[in-house]
Amino acid sequence: MLKTSRRQIACLALVTLTSCAVTSTTTRAGNNPVRLATWNLEHLAAQNGQGCRPRTDADYQTLRRHAEQLGADVIALQEVENAAAAARVFPADSWTIVMSSRPGNAREGFCRGASGLKILTQEVGIAIRKGIPFRRNPDLSALGLRNPDLRWGVDVTLNLARPIRLLAVHLKSGCNTKRDMSDPDCPVLFSQAAVLEGWIDARARASEDFAVMGDWNRRTALPNDEFLSIVSDNDPPGGSLVFTNSGRRATCVARYPDFIDHIAVGRNAAPRVQPGSFVEYAYGVPEDQHPSDHCPNSVAISRR
Repeated sequence: MLKTSRRQIACLALVTLTSCAVTSTTTRAGNNPVRLATWNLEHLAAQNGQGCRPRTDADYQTLRRHAEQLGADVIALQEVENAAAAARVFPADSWTIVMSSRPGNAREGFCRGASGLKILTQEVGIAIRKGIPFRRNPDLSALGLRNPDLRWGVDVTLNLARPIRLLAVHLKSGCNTKRDMSDPDCPVLFSQAAVLEGWIDARARASEDFAVMGDWNRRTALPNDEFLSIVSDNDPPGGSLVFTNSGRRATCVARYPDFIDHIAVGRNAAPRVQPGSFVEYAYGVPEDQHPSDHCPNSVAISRR
């Protein structure tokens, strides 16, 4: 049993993942719940001073501190340049980093509202704490819609006493409510909805427990949301989602009271969610000092 607490784990080194399966040599208490989280790290770069949110060594240290305090075991990551960038927050002695394998994805152009700063690649990934066995599945490349600027989903199976399959996503921005097809972003997002529905339906047909985690760029809690009606229609049975925030409002950014960062589990996996375990992590500083423009969310699930 690993006795060191999550908040005491040291931050030291760098890791990338290229293999399809990993079984860590470190073990954790067999019956403890696993805490799942999602965190958009806002243009996290591998090098200091790069990207649309240039950072210093002190900024990366702050992010590592928040990662420790979050206390999560598996974290869906968004807006991360590459595995080297992720490892500056989730070091190799404690984490395995799984990044999207999307090819040819270098971004071009300058950052919006920031003169002279150039945008970097924004990838999706998953950080998995050492000691949690998992298998990497093929990326959900279809979410990219053959557009190099759209992000793929990262798909892993946690080999717990009862396995659960996780999909990390970062969906198209710009269509956070309604379905205005004159808005160029909405047709793209709703094309991604069809892809996501297909993944969910495949998990239901296979009788797999699953969760979709990430930045959905969509306020799915609003009444009669059309996007949600597509991806969570319970056809086939089990092909529907339960959102783990249990109707709570977002508090991270005062002007945005509706979550767009979601952890949603399949209907059959919903009983594994620990009651009252959903947490919207607070940075504990004024909003203009937040280390990212998103706050992480997390929830605990049972291992069986």
